[in-house]
Order: sequence, then structure tokens, then C-alpha cells
Amino acid sequence: WRLCWENELELVEHVELADFFRMTYGPTGAFNAKPFEGSRSWAGARPELRLIGYDANGVAAHMGLLRRFIKVGTTDQLVGELGLYGVRRDLEGLGLGHSIHAMLPVLQELAVPFAFGTVRPALQKHVERFGRHGPLTILSGICVRSTLPEARLDKPPTRIEDALVIVLPIGRSMSDWPTGTTIDRNGPEL
Repeated sequence: WRLCWENELELVEHVELADFFRMTYGPTGAFNAKPFEGSRSWAGARPELRLIGYDANGVAAHMGLLRRFIKVGTTDQLVGELGLYGVRRDLEGLGLGHSIHAMLPVLQELAVPFAFGTVRPALQKHVERFGRHGPLTILSGICVRSTLPEARLDKPPTRIEDALVIVLPIGRSMSDWPTGTTIDRNGPEL
């Protein structure tokens, strides 16, 4: 594993990560690989920190982290948003748990009260398997509002999704997580 701040990445590493994301996200739909054209190694918001797993074949897994305030219902909440998650297809089933465990000390060091992320409902069983081994909570029935990465004339500036919300208590207990049926990212998804 390599933990690095965004400004520590060299161009060659962005190119390698862009290739990794095209190969990882492409099979889920050509549109999902499109943000990673050329040397762009992010899709929406750019991460602050990246955790990159390597093996003999190159990039094996990736998880991005961005500290931000989200609005849960009417409450502003500081979180470490986890996203831009990927694992190479030959290693599927091994990456999420290892990635989150490797990221925990960083989240604790950054003193964020919660880690937060969203996943497609199709990944619910995968996330639930990991959640059995830790304090991860999966919330459903919550509308998550995000801005688009670029303002476009042909689309509204925001998108609302009914995604699964993942919350991992870091510096506080889950009972301190605000209640609400909406989450506003106040920016693009990581």
C-alpha cells in the first residue's frame, strides 16, 4: 500500500491510475470509464489523499479520501468522504475490506468524526459482507444530492441519487450521526 497526498503524484502515476480506472470501471458501462480519458485519474471531486495498492502487475486497488462538510438533513457534518474505489478485476472480493482497514489510521489521524461514502445498490451484498467485521453502517432510503463535476448547458447543475450510504464512526459513535432523509454533498461526488 502507498498513501500519498494528491500533490505528490507524478504525471506517470496519474496516467497509470487513469488506465486502472478505465479497466476497472469500463466493464460496468462505457460511460463510467469516460471521465478517465487521457491522464485524468479522478471522476468528480479530486481526492486529497489516495491509498493505492500495488502488486507485481501494477495498481491493484485504489481508494480516495476527501475531507468535507456534508449536510445531513439540516445538520452540517464533517466527514472523510471515501470514494473513487476500485479493485482490479482479478482481485475482486479482496479490495474493499483491505482498503478501509488500511485507511483507518489515516482517518483517525485526520480526526474526522465519520467516514462517509455511497455505493450503487448493486454492491449492497459486497458491502454488507465487509460490514459484518466492523462498525460500518449501511443506510438506505436516503437521497444524496451532488453537483456535476462540470457545469453543462444540457443538464441540471445537480444530481439526486438514491444510493446506499455507508457511515463508519471514527472519532464519534454512530449514535452521534445526524438524522435525515437527505444528504447534500455541496460538491461533486468523490
